[in-house]
Amino acid sequence: MKVFSNTTPFIALCSVDLLHVLPSIFGEIVVAPSVADECSEGGRILVPDLKKLSWVSVQPVQTDRRLPALFELDRGERDTLLLAAMVPESLVIVDEKLGRNMAEYMGLRVTGTLGVLAKARVQGLIPSFLKATHGMREQGIFFHEGLMNRIATRVGEGN
Repeated sequence: MKVFSNTTPFIALCSVDLLHVLPSIFGEIVVAPSVADECSEGGRILVPDLKKLSWVSVQPVQTDRRLPALFELDRGERDTLLLAAMVPESLVIVDEKLGRNMAEYMGLRVTGTLGVLAKARVQGLIPSFLKATHGMREQGIFFHEGLMNRIATRVGEGN
């Protein structure tokens, strides 16, 4: 199974120094050049140059498939979904609701940063799902509280 990621999961995981969980869980992650560029633009949360990471494959978007609704997405999300749509049984890591909805509409399997953290917790790669999500919140990265609590319960950290 090929795994494709948008920009936000890289930023969110870097915000709490957990980028290493991506290759530990999935091996190789495929990104579009626009995602690599967005990550390298810099900002408050630094993301390493994806082009220099051995476990990241930057692949150009080569498709004639154009869905008008995709133009509502930012370029990184759009390119990620277009890349993934070319590979049967692929998984897309995307957090934004519109991007997730479009991925599901396109028949793609979808997870997000919280799903990655849940897998990392279950596999023993991180000590606490909630500590990671609270750390992200302190860095200005927010997820739906109810969803975080449901996942925390599922991984054994709920009330």
